[in-house]
Amino acid sequence: MPLTFETGPVRVRVPATSANLGPGFDSLGLALGLYDDVAAEVTAGGVRVTVTGQGAGELPDDDRHLVARAMRATFDALGAQPPGFAVECVNRIPQARGLGSSSAAIVAGVQLARALVADGARLLDDDAALRLAAEIEGHPDNVAPCLLGGFTVAWTEPSGARAVSLAVAEGVRPTVFVPAERGLTAAARAALPATVPHGDAALNAGRAALLVHALTADPALLLPATVDRLHQDYRAEGMPATTALVRELRAAGVAAVVSGAGPTVLALTEPPEGFHAGTDWQLWRLPIDVSGARVARGRLGHAERDPVAAGRKS
Repeated sequence: MPLTFETGPVRVRVPATSANLGPGFDSLGLALGLYDDVAAEVTAGGVRVTVTGQGAGELPDDDRHLVARAMRATFDALGAQPPGFAVECVNRIPQARGLGSSSAAIVAGVQLARALVADGARLLDDDAALRLAAEIEGHPDNVAPCLLGGFTVAWTEPSGARAVSLAVAEGVRPTVFVPAERGLTAAARAALPATVPHGDAALNAGRAALLVHALTADPALLLPATVDRLHQDYRAEGMPATTALVRELRAAGVAAVVSGAGPTVLALTEPPEGFHAGTDWQLWRLPIDVSGARVARGRLGHAERDPVAAGRKS
C-alpha cells in the first residue's frame, strides 16, 4: 500500500545531550534543557533548509544538511520519498562543542519524517527510530537521550541499538562550560588507542556501574563515579584548556568531565561559590530534560523561532 504524506507542517523540539559522562564511553548519556526547534513540510519538489541561530550561514541549505539526510534515510526506511520538503531550523545547541548538535539534527530528521507520513510512528516504531538514528550517527550514546530524555544507558546488539531511560536523582545539577573553540569528534576518536590496559578497563567498568547508582540514587558519589581511564587522558593533548578546567573543578570537589568528545566541560554538581573559569568559557546551568524529542503539528511559533537559548540559565 503506498504511503500517504501529511499536507501540513510538523515540528519537533530536540534537546542537547552530553555523552560518556566520564567512564560511560559510548554508552551513557544525559539530555539537557537546551533545545533546537525544527519544522518541516512536504513540498512539490526539491529540498530547502533554512537555519537561524547556531550554524547559520555555515550549514548546507539543501539535502546535504544533516536534518535533510536523516529525513531521506527515514523516508527510505518507511518505503517512499516525498516529491520534496522544506525544513526550518532554529538552532541553539552549539555546533561541534560536545553537546550533541549532530545527534539533535539526526533525531529531528527521523522524527519529522515519521510525522510527515500517515501512520509513520506505527510503520517505524520508537525502537526502530532509535536503531536508525544510531546507525546514521555511528553510535547510540547521544541519540538515545535526545530521543528518550533523562539519563540513558545505551548498547548495541546484532539487531542494532537499544537504550533505557532512567530518572535522575535530586541533587544532580548540570552546569556546562562552553568554549568558543570547536572540536571534531573524528579527531577526538583518532586520538584513542586500539587497546587499553586491562586494569584501566576494569576500573572504568566499576566506575560506570557506580555512576548509574550515583545519578539515580546517591549524587554524593558522583565525584568517584566519574573517574575515567578510557578516553579523557588520551584526548587531553588535543584540548589542553578543557583538560585543565576538568582537573581544576575536580580538585575543588566537583564531578566534572569532558562532555562527549569535547571541548565543553560538564559538571554534574554545582561549582563552589565564587568559582570562575575565566573569560574563555560561557557558563550555562541547564535543567535535565526528561521528555526527549517532542513532536507536534503546525509551524514554529514566535517563541520557537527565537534563536536565544531556550531553557538556558546563566
